[in-house]
Amino acid sequence: MEITDKTLYNMARLSALAMSEEEEPEAKRQLEETLEFVNKLGDLDTSGVEPTSHVHGVVNAFRQDVTCTSFSLDKVKLNAPDFVSAGFRVPRIIG
Repeated sequence: MEITDKTLYNMARLSALAMSEEEEPEAKRQLEETLEFVNKLGDLDTSGVEPTSHVHGVVNAFRQDVTCTSFSLDKVKLNAPDFVSAGFRVPRIIG
């Protein structure tokens, strides 16, 4: 599949990738090779192959939802250098 300049530009924009003009030919080549490989996968005979979501047989590991007592507020305060009311005060990092 041939990748046009417009397609490459749109994909880079949607992916939030900055690309110089020097990088474009190599990016096109790599993307075309990737798409050719993906198209080859469509040629495989998968009849009789059961669909899977995981290849390693993972099963859900559930546990009982057991309630237990929480730490006391006094114990929590010991781990907080700046504890106010019922919460941790942290340095402002935005704006």
